[in-house]
Amino acid sequence: MINIHAAKTNLSKIIAGLEDGGEPVTIARAGKPVAVLSPATSPKKRRGGQLRGQIILADDFDAPDGRIFGIAP
Repeated sequence: MINIHAAKTNLSKIIAGLEDGGEPVTIARAGKPVAVLSPATSPKKRRGGQLRGQIILADDFDAPDGRIFGIAP
């Protein structure tokens, strides 16, 4: 645990330590934890196509719908 003043003074060093795979750092005010700095995680790569062949669109899916414009019952 590190106090806020020390965290502000050494922020670059703290971040460098996190980049090197360091452990999360707890920042405290008056001895009480208020925040945790931890290494960022890389987002998982998204895959597409899981529903391929399971969803069918009508050929006229983008045609105007008369119900919306009040011209059809």
